[in-house]
This record gives sequence, C-alpha cells and structure tokens, in this order.
Amino acid sequence: MGILMRREELVPDLIITSSAMRARKTADAVANYSGYGGELQIANSFYLAGPESYIEVLSELGDKYQRVMVVGHNPGMEELLEELTDVNERVVTAALAHVSLPIDEWRQLDDSVRGTLEGFWIPRDLNDIRVD
Repeated sequence: MGILMRREELVPDLIITSSAMRARKTADAVANYSGYGGELQIANSFYLAGPESYIEVLSELGDKYQRVMVVGHNPGMEELLEELTDVNERVVTAALAHVSLPIDEWRQLDDSVRGTLEGFWIPRDLNDIRVD
C-alpha cells in the first residue's frame, strides 16, 4: 500500500496508528514504502474503538496537516468509513481508503460531516505493483 500511496501521490502529512503491535507494524511498513518522512503518532484510543474515537482524535489535530492516515482495527474502521462517506465497504487487513472531507479545519470534523470516497484498494488488487 505504501508504494501505491507514493504512486497516487497520497503520502500523508501525518500517520496516526493504534498502539497495538500489528497496527504499528503496518504503519511502519506503509511509512517506509511510501516515503513518509514524519513520525508515527500513537493513539491508544484506537484499539477496539468505534468511529467516534477516530473522529475525536482527528478533530483535535492542528491544521498544518492536510492529509492524514489512520491505522486501526475493525469493526471500527469499517464503521468510520461508512460514517464519513455513507459507503459500506469491507475493510480487510491492509486496505486503503482515500476519503476527502468538506472541511477547512480539523476542528470542524464531527459525526455530521460527510465526505467522498475517492478511492478504495485492497491488497489483492495490487498485483501489478512492484517493490523496488
């Protein structure tokens, strides 16, 4: 997914990950392969969380971040995607959803905001991506 993010120019300004080891390993791999140069922000509240926990963390971000990636767990990630876009997708391990939000500042994000699902990728769709 990191290579896809680099190719699609979706490298985030910030990656926020659950404190769970598997999520952190996923975030590290994505950071490495995408060319992300920042530090990973750990969110203990993402573990077994519903969409409200993700939205709370995101709404507290500074506005210097335009593109943010969250790495978390199901069913919370599927619920978050549906809450933000009204699209119900099965978010398998290592899936990537690109959501654009109609906000100018992160503090505007709440459970009433509806964005657009711009892209959705799952690992089996990436057979044509090579690791160089």
